[in-house]
Amino acid sequence: MDQSFMKNKSILPLVLSMSLPMVISMAVNSLYNIIDSYFVAKVSEEAMTALALVYPIQNLINAIAIGFGVGINAGIAFYLGAGDQRHADTAATQGVLFSFIHGILLTVICMAAMPLFLKNFSSDAEINGLALLYGGRAFLFAPVIHLGLFYEKLFQAVGKMKVSMFSMICGCVTNIILDPLMIFGMGIFPAMGIAGAAYATGIGQCITLVVYLLFYVFRRPPVRIRRMHMKPDAAILKKLYSVGISATLNLALPSLLISALNRVLADFSDKYVLVLGVYYKLQTFIYLTANGIIQGIRPLMGYNFGAGEHGRVKKIYHTALTMNLGIMSLGMLLSWLVPKHLIGLFTDNTETITIGITALHIISLGFIISAVSITCSGALEGLGKGYPSLLISLLRYVIVIIPAAFLFSRFLGADGVWWAFCATEFISAGFSLIIYKRQTRQN
Repeated sequence: MDQSFMKNKSILPLVLSMSLPMVISMAVNSLYNIIDSYFVAKVSEEAMTALALVYPIQNLINAIAIGFGVGINAGIAFYLGAGDQRHADTAATQGVLFSFIHGILLTVICMAAMPLFLKNFSSDAEINGLALLYGGRAFLFAPVIHLGLFYEKLFQAVGKMKVSMFSMICGCVTNIILDPLMIFGMGIFPAMGIAGAAYATGIGQCITLVVYLLFYVFRRPPVRIRRMHMKPDAAILKKLYSVGISATLNLALPSLLISALNRVLADFSDKYVLVLGVYYKLQTFIYLTANGIIQGIRPLMGYNFGAGEHGRVKKIYHTALTMNLGIMSLGMLLSWLVPKHLIGLFTDNTETITIGITALHIISLGFIISAVSITCSGALEGLGKGYPSLLISLLRYVIVIIPAAFLFSRFLGADGVWWAFCATEFISAGFSLIIYKRQTRQN
């Protein structure tokens, strides 16, 4: 298979052809996350709160899988751009091996740590019991998640975005179908409540992995997993982990942020904790198009960088930034036009909905400018510059927002936390442009 289209095709059609399948697949993925939460909310508000408490741990598992996958993606794309097939195969082989190892370790660690984790955020025995019930089943599927995301990044690295889209849709649709059946009990399925939601999600992830494996066997990608490359190669692993660790931390930082903000908001009311959990469900959907574009440009940036096409790298970056600015403008508009309907998907409590509307109005003021940080961070990962990308994420998720949330909440109450989101995006965008320009000047 010839990957030269990545450096020959016109920029806008190329970015669209790589990004649109990822936007569609992420839209479906976000849809099933929202539907999952929608059905759990029908069980009880306590169940929805339990789901919000487990979310940071689930996000951590996904962050490690996706982050290491980004390292694999960048490595494979770079070696293909440089015409180095052997090293591309080695990156893929060692990527799948270590992805599986990560999944096994995370299952054990997360299940063991969950009781202690919950004690720090809730004293409600019912909520903690539901969180343990859900998490104990969801964490069993960590190895499947990691293998599925490995194959996702492998196919993306070689430009097969439609394979990734189709595989993810199969898993998402499975989960959407199984959710009501397994939560409430229909047909052959007993009513399992919140545990049913965990099983439905896990089965959907298994279906995604099976579809990837079928494509790998019957529609052979140009990069192959080979037994001869199983022996760890220090240089390859260093390249994978240098981007992978940074990308993982980029994705894991929201978990740290949510936990810190939950701690601040819990002093006001559990309803604010619930609203934060609902917001993160919604913002996944709002940001999905921008993140789909980032996933589309990563292999393009890596391939063209490896091929020495620095002019095209610059054009790809500017095209993605322009598109993301437009997308996030639409996200802000929706947050002001239909906030009640969005929050109402997860609760019918009038007080909670009122809090949620205020939160969406304030936080969305930073959506448009956030496109700058998102695009800079993703482009740097595509170029194999993991640590500068990590610095941008540290600004957005730790260095600025956590102190700001604590300080603002002392003067503005719980609403100060929402204003901290907005202020952080403006500050981070300025630093992101500086970091990106300095890093690309070095090329």
